[in-house]
Amino acid sequence: MGAAENPAPPRQEAAPVRGAAPAPAPEAVEKVVVVDQAPPPEAAARLQAQRPLAPLQVTTQAPPPPMSVASGSVEPPPQVAAYQPVMQPPQQGPLPSLNSRKYTNGITLCLFLLHLAAAAFAMGFFVFKTAQEISQHPRSHNARRARSLLRNWLLPVEGAVALSIVLAFAWQKAVRAWPHAMVRVILWSSFAVTLAVGALLMCFSTLATVGLGVAMVVFSIGTGLYACWVTRRVGFTARVFERAVKPVDKFRGLNGPAYLMVAAGFAWISVWCVAVIGAVNFRFPGLTIFGLVVSLAWTAEVMRNVANLTASRVIALYYLRGMQSSVQFSFQRALSYNLGSACLGSLFVPTIEALRILARGLNLLEGEDEFMFSCAHCCLHVMNAIFSFGNSWAFVHIAAYGREFVHASRSTWGQFEALPGMAALADSDITSSVCFLTGVTSGALCAALAGSWAFVTHRHYTATVSLLAFYVGYLMTRIGMALPQACVGCYYVCYAENPTSRLFDGTIPDRLSKMQEGRDPLVPTPRFPHQHVGGA
Repeated sequence: MGAAENPAPPRQEAAPVRGAAPAPAPEAVEKVVVVDQAPPPEAAARLQAQRPLAPLQVTTQAPPPPMSVASGSVEPPPQVAAYQPVMQPPQQGPLPSLNSRKYTNGITLCLFLLHLAAAAFAMGFFVFKTAQEISQHPRSHNARRARSLLRNWLLPVEGAVALSIVLAFAWQKAVRAWPHAMVRVILWSSFAVTLAVGALLMCFSTLATVGLGVAMVVFSIGTGLYACWVTRRVGFTARVFERAVKPVDKFRGLNGPAYLMVAAGFAWISVWCVAVIGAVNFRFPGLTIFGLVVSLAWTAEVMRNVANLTASRVIALYYLRGMQSSVQFSFQRALSYNLGSACLGSLFVPTIEALRILARGLNLLEGEDEFMFSCAHCCLHVMNAIFSFGNSWAFVHIAAYGREFVHASRSTWGQFEALPGMAALADSDITSSVCFLTGVTSGALCAALAGSWAFVTHRHYTATVSLLAFYVGYLMTRIGMALPQACVGCYYVCYAENPTSRLFDGTIPDRLSKMQEGRDPLVPTPRFPHQHVGGA
């Protein structure tokens, strides 16, 4: 029908001439596919439905060298493709904004500020009443009791708080310097220290201290069993720690917000302890002190998450955009625009973590009893329903994109589920447990110091001083450990968002590849119970 249908005869290659100089190597050729004229809309839609076209690609490659049959050349065998993460489709439209001016979770922010104002007023009132009672009625029963508490109760607690600050940054420095060794050290030191401190408290031979000692010994046994159970995950967790904390040295002053939050926590706890002494002589002391304890827990958790958000923004923007973000600017955003999400997460995440621990414990016992089986599955279904609305991974997207807590929780977990095997890998992460056990270990050491001090000066206060020292020591250490936990969270979330970034090595891809091949499966978790057990 025309010349277009008759293919041109193939060209004959010229035979090589003896003695001639070798032909120069072929140069790189740029191949550009250009569509000169768009087809009609109906035809374009029909063609797109039958065979979708890839977008315009520009590639630079050298053409293959000419090969003759007589040369006896053999095509190389096909290479076995290595593991490649399944890429998500590129986002349509502009990239998410990094400088959102919207205050996230405003209702929770207002509630926290109102609570903070009420707590500050109550603490000031109790401190004033204590000072007034001592100065105006020095010989009254309440004044003598307040002086006794200040002398024999407050000083051991303040000493325990000072020790917890030293331990907090010692743990953090050790984790950054020796991540491979410290994961195992933290797991087993928590077991040994809590066991020893529990035995010490029982040796004080009072009913209250014996009860505290027994509780601590039981906890130490559970910690030892947990350390044995997660042995196969320790190696990978140590490698992730090692890779995740490396960018910290690139940003000067990144630990500054943690120092500020610890200093603020020390000042707040010091005033809080004096307020507790005043609350003892107030009407309904038990209920009043319980309210102060809950208030301190929420306030300290918000302080920890402010340090977490600051570090998460700096590290996340480094991974996602290659930016050198300002630590001061990130800290200001954490204290202003993102503070509402930090407040909501401070309420949500500890509850979820407690539920996870309960679900994992019941999951180990579900085969023994039908009732335990039902409780385990009920708890697991509740946890699965809640987990998509709130998880600790959300702080990365809150810090980077200024999202609200629930939205950030869904987006981060959605990215994990979009990458095969990533959700199971993230669910089996034990970083939060390691940081939790550093707080427990520091709290136990603070309880040993303060309890021994109180036992020597005033035995009647030994149990209450030991319990309060454990509590404040745990809270202060968790604030200091916010930086390494934020680094690990950014490492997981940013890899799931951009797996091909050159800033990531083969730590996660190799693990995912081994999981898919069955050579390095995960220890089962309640949310992913069908993983095969293997070595880590």
